[in-house]
Amino acid sequence: MEATQVVDTVTQTAPAQQGSFLGLVIYCAVIFGIIYLLMVRPNKKRMAEYQKMVDSIKVGNRILAAGIYGTVKKINEKTIEMEIAKGVVIEVSKGAIASVEK
Repeated sequence: MEATQVVDTVTQTAPAQQGSFLGLVIYCAVIFGIIYLLMVRPNKKRMAEYQKMVDSIKVGNRILAAGIYGTVKKINEKTIEMEIAKGVVIEVSKGAIASVEK
């Protein structure tokens, strides 16, 4: 009689574990969705705006790069040469650009 009681208890708990697993999967999906909406999506939008700003730079624009203001003299593939004083030209990475004044 004890063997049937043990078998009954095992069969009764198995569906509850499946429900718990399904609930866990749904919970993880909801958390992932919230993280995506609050963190990933706005960051992608911000990066797209930044890339658009960097791509719009033209020779003669005044920019702020690495805390230094200067005027764009030459645009290379990954860097920009900017004049910070008369006759003083430095080369900065495009990733260091903080803002562009037209």
